[in-house]
Amino acid sequence: MAKKNKKKLKLPLAYKPLGFVLGWSSGALAGIAFRKTWKVIRHEDDAPDALDRDRSWGEILLAAAVQGAIFAVVRSAVDRTGAKAIERSTGVWPTADDGGRD
Repeated sequence: MAKKNKKKLKLPLAYKPLGFVLGWSSGALAGIAFRKTWKVIRHEDDAPDALDRDRSWGEILLAAAVQGAIFAVVRSAVDRTGAKAIERSTGVWPTADDGGRD
């Protein structure tokens, strides 16, 4: 029984490098998804950012909202998939408590 508790305490530390890679890859996937989505929404290759002088507030805020939503969904899907894979392979959920990242 003590061995299982010890394993549970060490797994979150061991998961951190994998979590970093998953976070990086989810950011890359979200970027690709956002560029494709923006092209469908506005028929433009480049989405506006906050410092685009020639873009309106509406365009900038729409782009930010779409990008944020896509990033959150992709990151959650990648994180959840990674956590489930760790649980399947080790039998232990990769976080020390029942809470999430924050």
